[in-house]
Amino acid sequence: MKFFKRLLLIILLAILLVGSIIFFNGYKLYKTTLDSKSLTDKISEIKNNNSYVSYDKVPDYYLNAIIAVEDHRFKDHGPIDVISIGRAIVSNVQSKELNEGGSTITQQVAKNLYFITEDNVISRKIAEILVAIDLEKNYSKDQILEFYINTIYFGEGYYGIKQASNGYYDKDPIDLTLNEATILAGVPNAPSVYAPTVNPDLAKNRQGKVIRSMVEYNYLSQDEADKIVK
Repeated sequence: MKFFKRLLLIILLAILLVGSIIFFNGYKLYKTTLDSKSLTDKISEIKNNNSYVSYDKVPDYYLNAIIAVEDHRFKDHGPIDVISIGRAIVSNVQSKELNEGGSTITQQVAKNLYFITEDNVISRKIAEILVAIDLEKNYSKDQILEFYINTIYFGEGYYGIKQASNGYYDKDPIDLTLNEATILAGVPNAPSVYAPTVNPDLAKNRQGKVIRSMVEYNYLSQDEADKIVK
């Protein structure tokens, strides 16, 4: 019995040690990254971009589409979503592949701001969470969503909703139709796959997922959804 207790203690200490090392490496990445450019400076930098568009210059149905398909509890949870992470872990174990990450919109903003080229996934995830905490401490949910739509990649070299709207539909974001908005809301999940100019059929399939999510979370009625897909 004593042997098993000692073995359990050793295992727990090993887990604690490994966890501490992982967190330290993530914290180090976070600290060195923000020391080189603060969050305030980084936000100012993206806002000064000519393609930056404010929250009120985008249709509500586009914003609702993003929330529905990317992070439907966005307005309710903090920097991370434990439920989403748990679901992603179960899904990845079942599929034996890393298909889902469980990242919130805030975490994705953190990644887009600082860690888009970081190869160390584990350290990056820790650093993303720490930046996400800073984001939610200093900015409102609406502001964070605004940062998100201005930093996501839409394929074909388009970064942010303004470039994507101009590039794919030759119009400003505020003029997007519901059909166009739901197409674009689905693209960032896999731009090389869902870009409407690359794979129109796959883009429509992904749009279907967006629309179903909007219906599920009460952003659209079924009648409204049916009119889009006709």
